Amino acid sequence: MNEIVVIGAGKIGGAIALMLAQTGDYRVVLADRSDEQLRKIEAHPAVTTRAVDICDERDLAAALQGKFAVLSAAPFHLTGRIAKAAREAGVHYLDLTEDVATTRMVEALAEGAGSAFIPQCGLAPGFISIVANDLAKRFERLDSVRMRVGALPQYPSNALNYNLTWSTDGLINEYIEPCEAIVEGRLIAVPAMEEREEFSLDGVTYEAFNTSGGLGTLAKTLEGRVRTMNYRTIRYPGHQAIIKALLNDFNLKNRREVLKDLFEHALPATLQDVVIVFVTVCGWREGRYLQETYANKVYAGVVAGRRMSAIQITTAAGICTVLDLLAEGALPAQGFIRQEEIELAAFLANRFGRVYGQDAFDQRKAG
Repeated sequence: MNEIVVIGAGKIGGAIALMLAQTGDYRVVLADRSDEQLRKIEAHPAVTTRAVDICDERDLAAALQGKFAVLSAAPFHLTGRIAKAAREAGVHYLDLTEDVATTRMVEALAEGAGSAFIPQCGLAPGFISIVANDLAKRFERLDSVRMRVGALPQYPSNALNYNLTWSTDGLINEYIEPCEAIVEGRLIAVPAMEEREEFSLDGVTYEAFNTSGGLGTLAKTLEGRVRTMNYRTIRYPGHQAIIKALLNDFNLKNRREVLKDLFEHALPATLQDVVIVFVTVCGWREGRYLQETYANKVYAGVVAGRRMSAIQITTAAGICTVLDLLAEGALPAQGFIRQEEIELAAFLANRFGRVYGQDAFDQRKAG
């Protein structure tokens, strides 16, 4: 039985711990600096809780000693500390960060490491990169890769057409930080919240716009091989205009704590959400210009005996799948591993990755 440390006892961290514990193959230490947060965690014989101050190097090192891996579900600005501690402790490291600077730090730490360093194991970046690379490999020559993901309320009922479904800090970071894109073959930075588009899926109209971090390492992997590549977040129409007013006209992009307070006290959370994954790749095969598309919706439901939101299910399943593949020897046991190195078929066949399938949705709905 592998012993795992999950750092961050919020919605996602708690879901990860429960999903791993339910298999009977993992013993989980769920760590957080907040005793109050730890007390909220549902009791399970394979899960123990531990108060850990990430900023205390000795405390963090002691928590990781002798473990198989550490999974970071902590806020993005703390993830680098955990990666450094993992390198020093010689344990495998996985995270969910969308932060570009943090991922670059993790890649540097992985150089010469005796353990695996696998960042961006969630939904976007994460699963979206695995899907996009799988589609890209079907072409002899690529033209464009367009990646779209959104975690949306099933029943929007406010002007933003939005409910909080995951980390507020992560959401704000995506809305403010520069975004990577490949334009006419060159990897460049483009501003967040721009290049709005509309599209329809299953008769519903959505908007999408640039947000930071979603391309992950796939941007560098495909640089020089594709003319156009971008990532955009999906929302219901009207969301982008209001957010831009808050960020720019009210200057809340420079007052993140105020923006966070507004979001957390004015936007209710919900477990009734849907995650949309929409990837389109165009290119040439056998002399013909062709398009391949992956479109999927994942809904909230019951997983591991507990009702979870769609964003909890997809994010937690992503990192649990990668951990499982690592534990099985299906991934390299040392160095830096990109999400796009993971085979889509292997991901979807995994016991955690199967939550992305239609059969799994029907089972969750049945409860």
